[in-house]
Amino acid sequence: MSGGVDSSVAAALLREAGHELVGVTLHLWDADGDQQVGRCCAPEDRDDARRTCEHLGIPHYVLDERDAFRTNVVEPFIEDYRSGRTPIPCVHCNRTVKLTYLAEVAKRFDASHIATGHYARLRRAEDGRLRLLRGRDEDKDQSYFLFGLPQATLGRLLFPLGELTKSEVREAGRRLGLSNADKPESQELCFVPDGRVGDFIERQGIPVAPGSIVDTEGAVLGSHEGIANFTRGQRRGLGLGGGSARYVLRIVPTDGEVVVGEESQLYDADLNAANAHWVTEEPVQAFEGEVQIRYRHRGARAEITPSGDAFTVRFAEPQRAITPGQAAVVYQGDEVIGGGFIT
Repeated sequence: MSGGVDSSVAAALLREAGHELVGVTLHLWDADGDQQVGRCCAPEDRDDARRTCEHLGIPHYVLDERDAFRTNVVEPFIEDYRSGRTPIPCVHCNRTVKLTYLAEVAKRFDASHIATGHYARLRRAEDGRLRLLRGRDEDKDQSYFLFGLPQATLGRLLFPLGELTKSEVREAGRRLGLSNADKPESQELCFVPDGRVGDFIERQGIPVAPGSIVDTEGAVLGSHEGIANFTRGQRRGLGLGGGSARYVLRIVPTDGEVVVGEESQLYDADLNAANAHWVTEEPVQAFEGEVQIRYRHRGARAEITPSGDAFTVRFAEPQRAITPGQAAVVYQGDEVIGGGFIT
């Protein structure tokens, strides 16, 4: 329970249905400076979760997972940015710190299931394995972040909001008397709520090296204060003055260079992905599906060719700003087939 409306309504709906519940909030991060309020990071959010549990008449526990969060999420996040990649930490958090860990916590409480406020759905197939599906609300669907969960974890999960839209969730919160039914959402990373990654890395005591902004021929156009401030496809914040619009094409960490060019140079038809995970069974030959290359990407038709713990993707039409470090998640219709991380 993060203190937000989604996990609160998930709990309230289950309580209304007669389930015996235990509310668990993970203390993941201590925000500093001007970053005092952010999902999973602020005392105010933990207080909101506690108030929800008091309203529902269920026990509430706060478990300290700060060390695990730093080791499994924050440190890889920093290393990815320093290596010129743009990570997707919510995938790692769900797989290592949150849901898989909560499956172990559930055993301590002798609990049969773990319920969350994710907008996703589960369906059991005829062979007994669980299939992961998009949530009914296309704008809020979070199945993209869950592709890495093993069947053992999926088997313990309940997604009470999977068939609801966000407006229906807020309406349910009001009906059930939740004080946070209209609480605004956090749109940024819980531990970097202002989105300034370079500043965050410096606050962790890690020096950020300046470098050059160059064109595709290697001509120096300007300078920057650290490659962690950039991602592929970025236009704003280059500080290059007038002229035609330029976009980040790639980042060269060994030279500290940010290479920029025209938007047309951002389109590619292929990608390679590593650390693959398949939800039900590992495919053994090429197949067709839709591949989503970032959270807000709608997915595009492609041929996927698996190879051990990796796979390649060839899109039917070139896609804009395929970015190393992001997750490439494979769907067939609403079903998550699997995914990996773009290399």
